[in-house]
Formats: sequence, C-alpha cells, structure tokens
Amino acid sequence: MNTASRKESKAQSSFELLITLSFGIAILLPLVLIAFVQLSNASSSLTSAESQQAASKLSGVATFIGSEGPPAKQLVEIQVPQGVQYIDVGTQSNGVGHEVIFVIRSPTGLSYITSYTPTNVSGSLGGITSQGSYLINVSAQSNCPSNPLLPCVYMIPQT
Repeated sequence: MNTASRKESKAQSSFELLITLSFGIAILLPLVLIAFVQLSNASSSLTSAESQQAASKLSGVATFIGSEGPPAKQLVEIQVPQGVQYIDVGTQSNGVGHEVIFVIRSPTGLSYITSYTPTNVSGSLGGITSQGSYLINVSAQSNCPSNPLLPCVYMIPQT
C-alpha cells in the first residue's frame, strides 16, 4: 500500500466519523431543547403551586382572624417561592378587598395567583419579592389603615 492510498483511507475515515457525529448531534439537539422546555414548565408549575399554597394560608388565617374581630391577631409563616414579583392584599392597589394576590413571573409573562376571603383584607406585603420564609402579622382592625371607614384584617411583614 502506498502513502497516497493511506492518506486517502484516513481522510475517508475522518469524513465518515464527521458525518456520523453530525447525525448524532442533529438527533440529540432537539431532544435537549425539549428537555429544557419541559424543565422550565415544571419549574413554573411548582412556583404556581407554592404561591397558591401561601395565598390560601394567608386567606384562611385572615378569615379566622376576621371572624374573631378586633383585637385578634396571629403571626403566620409563609414560604415565598422564586419568581414572585410582589404580593397584593385586598386589591391590586392594596386597598380594602377580598383577595390575596401573588404576582409571579412565568415564561409567558406575569401570572396572578389569587385566593379569596370573605373578610375585608388589606395590607402591605409588596416588599416581599425574594424567595424565602417570612413571618406575617395578621390582625383584625376596627379601622383599616388603608381605609379608616372600614373594618378589615390587616397584614404586614414581621420586622
């Protein structure tokens, strides 16, 4: 076998390997992208579920404290998941209302996780934006700080 045919054989082997690797990458790349999309969706679902749990906990405590009336109060611990932009209590402008609203970032934009309570609620939880455990003071007020004409259950972070 001469030198030219050996070089030709090595070049052919290298070319075949390159083609094989290209097909392998072409097949694996879409699978990797699909896995990343699924992981992102799972993370978003987990954030939504954790936010719903925290909102339900706050509205449940608010309902209980509201039924007791002033001067009832309770300290409650909530877990805030990653991705929470802010938390509104009462209405989206933090006035007196009937909802606890977690606004979270999702791949499609902002999502709103709400929990209803029959009691008038208001509060100042907008400063809670990072993941973690927070203590919240929940107290029945005869004159709500955000609207002194109405009684409400008021929520503020423990300082």
